[in-house]
Amino acid sequence: MNPRVRQRVDEDGSDMNRKVRQRVDEDGKDNVGAASYLLTGDEDAAPKVQESSKDWSSLTYDLMLHVFTLLDNRDRASLASTCTTLRSLGASPHLWSSLDLRAHRFDDSAAASLADRCADLEKVRFDDLDSAAALVNLKAKKLREITGESCENLTDATLAMIIARHEALESLDLGRGFGERITSQAIKIIAICCPKLKKLRISRMVDVSAEAILSLAEHCPLLSDVGFLDCLNINEEALGKVVSLRYLSVTRTLNMDWRAAAESWGTLPNLTGLDVSRTGVNHETVSRLLTTSKSLKVVCALNCPVLEHDADFNPGRFEGKLLIAKFNNTLNGIAPLFFEDNSSSEMMPEDDTRRWLEGNLSRTLLSLTESNLLGLNGFWQKDGAKLFLRLMQSSQEEVQERATRGLASFIHLSDDSDSIYRERADSVVRDGGIPILFKLAESWKESFQAEAAKAIANLSLNADAAKAVAEAGGVSVLLGLAKSRNRLVAQEAAGAIWNLSLGDAYKAISRDGGVNVLMDLLSRWSYDYGELMERAAGALANLAGDENCSMDIAKAGGANALVMLARNCEYAGAREHAARGLANLAAHDDSNNNNAAIGEVPRALETIIQLTRSRHGGVRQEAAGALWNLAYDENNRKLIAELGGVEASVALANYCMDNTSRDLQKSAAGALWNLSNSEDHSIVIGREGGIPPLVALARSQYEDVHEVAAGALWNLSFTHVNALLIVEEEGVLALGRMCTSSPSKMARFLAALTLAYIFDGRLDGSVRASPKHLVNVRRSGLKYIESYIDTFMDPQTLATAASSYTSSMLAKVLKRVRIPEADILKCSGKEIERFVTMLRNPSPVLKKLAAFALLQFTAPEASHAKHHVSLMHDAGDPKLLRNGAAATSMPHEAKIFAKIVLRNLEHHQPECSKGKTASTSK
Repeated sequence: MNPRVRQRVDEDGSDMNRKVRQRVDEDGKDNVGAASYLLTGDEDAAPKVQESSKDWSSLTYDLMLHVFTLLDNRDRASLASTCTTLRSLGASPHLWSSLDLRAHRFDDSAAASLADRCADLEKVRFDDLDSAAALVNLKAKKLREITGESCENLTDATLAMIIARHEALESLDLGRGFGERITSQAIKIIAICCPKLKKLRISRMVDVSAEAILSLAEHCPLLSDVGFLDCLNINEEALGKVVSLRYLSVTRTLNMDWRAAAESWGTLPNLTGLDVSRTGVNHETVSRLLTTSKSLKVVCALNCPVLEHDADFNPGRFEGKLLIAKFNNTLNGIAPLFFEDNSSSEMMPEDDTRRWLEGNLSRTLLSLTESNLLGLNGFWQKDGAKLFLRLMQSSQEEVQERATRGLASFIHLSDDSDSIYRERADSVVRDGGIPILFKLAESWKESFQAEAAKAIANLSLNADAAKAVAEAGGVSVLLGLAKSRNRLVAQEAAGAIWNLSLGDAYKAISRDGGVNVLMDLLSRWSYDYGELMERAAGALANLAGDENCSMDIAKAGGANALVMLARNCEYAGAREHAARGLANLAAHDDSNNNNAAIGEVPRALETIIQLTRSRHGGVRQEAAGALWNLAYDENNRKLIAELGGVEASVALANYCMDNTSRDLQKSAAGALWNLSNSEDHSIVIGREGGIPPLVALARSQYEDVHEVAAGALWNLSFTHVNALLIVEEEGVLALGRMCTSSPSKMARFLAALTLAYIFDGRLDGSVRASPKHLVNVRRSGLKYIESYIDTFMDPQTLATAASSYTSSMLAKVLKRVRIPEADILKCSGKEIERFVTMLRNPSPVLKKLAAFALLQFTAPEASHAKHHVSLMHDAGDPKLLRNGAAATSMPHEAKIFAKIVLRNLEHHQPECSKGKTASTSK
């Protein structure tokens, strides 16, 4: 008997609805100096160029320079390496005024390779600076702006080295991941070395002393924008001495003397914008500042608990000034940001203030989503989507990027309920978020591409949103991004494709060449990039759940690629979905030869067997699922047994007895079910201890688990040795309970079949237990079977059918008793013979069960009915059935079922005469 289980793409949300949210830099970044292809690197994607007498060298300098401006740094370097003329163009100072190094590994050697081009460099952005020397070695003496994140090891000495070489610096923005090892001494060095400084932002400092702040006031007369973020202590009075200040941010600073702050900052002559979000600011401070300061126009106070819980505070009394807070209807508070026409609001802030406010809002909102604080659901549901989408259309690239990253987190915060997630996804779609995301995804800036792809990925976990993304052309956009040579872009795009492939969008992915794109990801990138490998393999595994897609994947060499990934990638998630991909490829063997072909891939079965021993539960589960499907093929079963797969499956089943996941239990039992189709393997399973865990799983509270366990026990019970072991392990009681009370029709049927095998008389000659004990157990087993059969035949139907064997009456009974779920069962000739023999058993109960089983196997609609009918015709069983149906000793139920079986045989007789169907061995 060969059961099939197809791991459909929507079968198990816990495995495939994985949140693709976090930006992961596991093993380093792309090398800046690495050679690359032009543009997409995909000749098929490039437009065809007609032959022309003109060549590149005939184009004007300005036109060629414009071509260079459309490329990222990697492609510029690649194009410049082709000839002397283009090398000169590629070194143009116009192209190297700004440098974004975040997607690359930036170390001393990378800096040295870029130094010749950076003489006129003015702006640089980086993450994870390997050393101060790397930045210094750029030799960019004209550098005006430095923006960096994620440099936890930066010290005063390192920062001083950087600052001392860049006296023209106007903006220093050291965001998340900085500051914990920076002291006030570094602030003084900045003040002395950077007299042109206009903007300073540093986060997570422990203490910002009065001496450091006064040094800024003394040496930096142009300083107008200061931000000390996530700090522990700041000297409030000293900040009141920096008279050049226009914008001040102290978000999430813990220890503040707000009385002193109100007194000192209220006298600042130029203070226009103040951000105190996520602090303990109170209404007295806010009221005093907005009342006494003549220049102050905007106060941002998002998520300030003390302020928000003051019932007496009236924010509407500050006419002509903006107070942005949760209780103050945030969207109305920043309404001027949403007006296109400056004349539409008297409160429209000037451009500098607008830019500052956008920057601070984007930082605060991103921080709030990433912190996932409680109590903000109402705020997010009301204003979240609109705020992020508005900021994503800012003229400031950094604001757009942060807002897009924040939108991705907003869509799917980690503790969201399904209903809240649905509402947020719906709000993004409803407020026009998809076109905005597509626009950013199609930008030439790789940072925009990565963040937009991540947001689309999270959005696509919602079925309705995924449909909207696909209908708007999102599949082609994401497949294009997946071809990127920037790992982060390719990784986020693969994640979005993975999520889209959960639903009907898999058709568009397949149609647009998604299989080849995903295969290219597996071959083009190193296995060290586990997150990328996981996402590409996850998408392929989902596509493989469709029969047509599975054939495309097989033709493209997908089986070998997934085996290589499972063997060589150390990342557990990648191995898990490689195994799931193989399982899904092998799930369609009734209509293609993928199953047998996978068995022929070098070391494929060996690898899958090894994965069943993984310490990672998901890997074990998917490997067991792959064995389950692959063992459907007879040749695969033999190879699996030769490689120790039977013993490994038994070991996994024993492991499952200790509170493991439902899916792992099901897959482990399923592997034993198909492996036990061969009688030799069945005996090995019993000898190696496979029956006790299956009996335990037969008691599972999950019907799909005990259903599969019952199927395996049915196969095993075919041999009297295993039947005896089932009795000794108290399996009769477990099967009896399943037979009479399981909510699964299939489980009840399989349990009844197993009990029939155990008690049809073949066990009697090999019993080790006392005869009296066996008699009692047999009596109980037969009683369970009889109770099961009685559920199908009420007295009235039985009496009517027994008096009239008309075709219409038999059809009515067949419709009543048929079990559609049993269509997957495919019996061998020996199994059919056993049921036919059972019709002559002295036990009336077994006669009923045998006829009932043959009815199920030969029903016209059953998947393998032709196969079973052919076996019965070849063995001459119709004559035995006619004799049995006419015998006076045959119970009425058995007679009725036998008549239906004969009717089924007649229905298939013309088909069976055309040829014979090979039977499986047993």
